[in-house]
Amino acid sequence: MANLKEIRNRIASVSSTMQITSAMKMVSAAKLKKAQDAITAMRPYSEKLTELLQNLSATLEGDTGGAFAEQREVNKVLLVVVTSNRGLCGAFNANVLKQTKNLINQYAGKTVDVLTIGKKGNDALQKSCNIIANQSSLFDDLTFENVAEVAQTLMDKFAAGEYDKIELVYNHFKNAATQIVMAEQFLPLVPAQATEEVNSNSTDYIFEPSKEEIVLSLIPLSLKTQLYKAVRDSFASEHGARMTAMHKATDNATELRNQLKLTYNKARQAAITGEILEIVGGAEALNN
Repeated sequence: MANLKEIRNRIASVSSTMQITSAMKMVSAAKLKKAQDAITAMRPYSEKLTELLQNLSATLEGDTGGAFAEQREVNKVLLVVVTSNRGLCGAFNANVLKQTKNLINQYAGKTVDVLTIGKKGNDALQKSCNIIANQSSLFDDLTFENVAEVAQTLMDKFAAGEYDKIELVYNHFKNAATQIVMAEQFLPLVPAQATEEVNSNSTDYIFEPSKEEIVLSLIPLSLKTQLYKAVRDSFASEHGARMTAMHKATDNATELRNQLKLTYNKARQAAITGEILEIVGGAEALNN
């Protein structure tokens, strides 16, 4: 059994760690509220924009997606991997990296490049993948304008024929304790199909300018919004995962500290008992 000094030092160390994890939990909880409100407020707009674009595209004849809807033989693929800049968030980053490696294996025999958003993903993949860019600075000032610049770069690369397919890999925010890893196609656009529901609900609108021009102007906005939503989703998921991880770490530290205190009290009691026995034994030896 360790001596009393060693146990006291371990108790102090665990208590210090518990204070850190508890503080990080509270910070993440405060940041999560803001991030959750942002993604919750954005989702209806993003979904309605996608629905509007699909409904309009489904009623048009021919190819209306322009260069962004061009279906090509997939030879070069770009994966946009969204992770965090900091750790201590459980399996948040590991799950995204695992999904990324699965996609790379699925595209075996094809050229696969990676664009990372987040330092953790960049650090983990830079030795095994060809990373063309790292956009970790987005999290320093997470605005639609900054994300739109990255989205425009992706759109330009696809339109120029540098890549035949672009996919997003990120964590979808469900709640503070649950994050779902998503692999979502960014480009080319998924063809919209005219359905009976769309046709039955269609209304005779007057478009100015033409319906085709409206669709072509909505496509870049929809793509930029899609990437912004993915990054926002990941940002909220990160704080949810970190809050959950720090909550569990605090609970574990509390349990360990209680066990160490119990061990310390037992060791202290044993030491006191030993000293009493020595005193009693010495007294009996003097009497004899």
